[in-house]
Amino acid sequence: MQTGTLASVRAVCFGVAALLAVPHAWGQDEGGPASATTVVTALPKGGEAVAPIPASAVEIKVDGKTVQPLDWQPYRQGEVQLVLLIDDSARSSFGRNLQDLGNFVQSLPPNVSVAVAYMLNGAANFSGPFSKDHAETAKLFHLPGGSPGSNASPYFCLQDLAKRWPGTPTPSVRREVVMITDGVDEYNLRYDPEDPYVRAALDASTRAGLVIYSIYYRDQGRAGRSFYETNAGQNYLTQVADATGGNLYYEGLGNPVSFTPFLSDISHRLMNQYELGVPVKPAKKAGFAELKVKGTGAGVKLRAADRVAVPPEGSAPQ
Repeated sequence: MQTGTLASVRAVCFGVAALLAVPHAWGQDEGGPASATTVVTALPKGGEAVAPIPASAVEIKVDGKTVQPLDWQPYRQGEVQLVLLIDDSARSSFGRNLQDLGNFVQSLPPNVSVAVAYMLNGAANFSGPFSKDHAETAKLFHLPGGSPGSNASPYFCLQDLAKRWPGTPTPSVRREVVMITDGVDEYNLRYDPEDPYVRAALDASTRAGLVIYSIYYRDQGRAGRSFYETNAGQNYLTQVADATGGNLYYEGLGNPVSFTPFLSDISHRLMNQYELGVPVKPAKKAGFAELKVKGTGAGVKLRAADRVAVPPEGSAPQ
């Protein structure tokens, strides 16, 4: 095994109430520097909890310059919103993994609100609102019903989810996504690191504060998808994981027998996350700043988004 790089979310209208913190949550004092907040995950070994990491063991660079953190603290039991986003074009063999997903949802702690959504016609279609009733949410999983390519593009769906996520992003509420898809962009079948649909989805996800974990699973398209298409899909999913501080899970070019090892790793990551605040320089219009986070202590391995959203000049404090 190798790991690497709602109706539409418009269903928020039926009362979607309120996992990683929000990169586009920023503040700015009158005449002072601005700040941006993101999540850093301390990678666990063998499913064990990571020992508390002091700020002194973290090296942070914003746009290539070393900075001191404005905030560094463990999330512990802070509020989490988690969406299971499933490709409705996935093969019918997906059914053997429904139990894995149900068990995962029911194993989550009470601070996690969960929603299930399916990628269809370029949108993220919710099966119900966010809920802490994990037993009921686990009943919302079903076999994908779409025809080949019915998602339009997983990156249209991801962008839809990011733009229509209910509520205002705040550092105290982590937003996480587990996206299950083959990652193939039907509009660009060979890998292009500047694919406009992927880039647009990443921009929207960074602004919305989404941390995205992807599980590679082949769809109902041509049984003989070429190596180039499969490789492109996995590369796009790696790009999404690297950009948002998440992770890609896959087993070669075929479908995994079980999701359980992947979902277990995600659970452990959720228990080892930190809120990081960094200083950023406001621009004339909202944009992004490059972020690099590295652990300097022995055995300290950290994972974070590669960018934070930068506020426009004169933005109101958060």
